[in-house]
Amino acid sequence: MIERTTETQITFEHPFVLGCLGAPLQAGTYRLVVDEELIEGLSFSAYRRVATHLEIPAISTVTATRQFLQVSAADIESALLKDAGMPTGN
Repeated sequence: MIERTTETQITFEHPFVLGCLGAPLQAGTYRLVVDEELIEGLSFSAYRRVATHLEIPAISTVTATRQFLQVSAADIESALLKDAGMPTGN
């Protein structure tokens, strides 16, 4: 199985909450890591997301330890929309 990993940075202007955490995370820029696998048998290349991880704490935070928290793409999208002041439908 062919897999690929994409790393991006996302920025929250305000503290935010994800469904998988009870406590809010601080505002800042975070590393988002997405793992995808190739969907085989198609006449074109297409990938399916298999995991999404958020590295905590924020990149600018000086710390000896970092964690990768498995999150859903929907939770991240909802938190980013809420941070931008847009309705999320929740």
